[in-house]
Amino acid sequence: MERIPKSTLRKQLHQRLTQGPIIVSPGIYDAFGARLVEMAGFEAAYMTGNGVSACLLGRADVGLIDLTMMVAHARRTAMAVDIPLICDADTGYGNAVNVRRTVEEFEAAGVAAIHLEDQVMPKRCGHLPGARAVVPLREHAGKIEAACAARTDPNFIIIARTDAASGFGLKEAIKRGQAYRKAGADVIFVELKSSPTIHEDLKRVVEEIDAPCLVNVEEYGKLGELTVKELEKLGFRIAIFPGVARYAAGFAIRETLAILKQEGSTKQARMRMLTAGEYHKVLKLQELEEWEERYQPTTED
Repeated sequence: MERIPKSTLRKQLHQRLTQGPIIVSPGIYDAFGARLVEMAGFEAAYMTGNGVSACLLGRADVGLIDLTMMVAHARRTAMAVDIPLICDADTGYGNAVNVRRTVEEFEAAGVAAIHLEDQVMPKRCGHLPGARAVVPLREHAGKIEAACAARTDPNFIIIARTDAASGFGLKEAIKRGQAYRKAGADVIFVELKSSPTIHEDLKRVVEEIDAPCLVNVEEYGKLGELTVKELEKLGFRIAIFPGVARYAAGFAIRETLAILKQEGSTKQARMRMLTAGEYHKVLKLQELEEWEERYQPTTED
């Protein structure tokens, strides 16, 4: 099967920032999840740092994943699919010099877009309780400028994220979003926790920041109750759902293990499990076998 060049995928995603319906990008943490997203018909997948931390370390998202680990995981995932991969690049793993290498590594890995946040290192997941400490506005604006200067493909998307709202209020977060746009960011991502005013807060973000905006949809709380159509109506261009794979997989694995422990068999859980055939389809086993048959000499040969 002919593969789509990563440069083409980047260009397609870049064009979609201002054209067509909202981009829905389900969260995954490995290549298997990315294949499922692609098979489900979504046009992009989002690699969540929270999920990767859980997958590789079995630990919470508190800055334990470094650039090398994240890029290696992203490279394998991007290779597995023919849809754009959007990646969490945390704080850029340091200052403006580190950001330069971060962009070079993710671009070389075949990733289509990354987001860089203005948290103080070590970062913490934006949806964990409490406020997030952030670096000075100018410092992060400089990192966004550095990120834009470091890319070799102009369609490699730089998403600027601010976590200022939790500790300094929405006004400060919007001010930062505006500044990061001026610094060259292609997309602005204002991290917001679910609250009774979430609908009004989201509306303000889109109305006051002149840029394509991304919304991070945590599955629980008021924000998680909004539909894609409602988010699109508000004016958002990208909606990421970072918890989809980790929450769904964690629940299914836990429930199946409980059944195995109690019953001594997985029979009662099999209606909620992939069959072997479905599993092999996700992994493109038939394609590999056809390739092997075409190019691998037989013993008779």
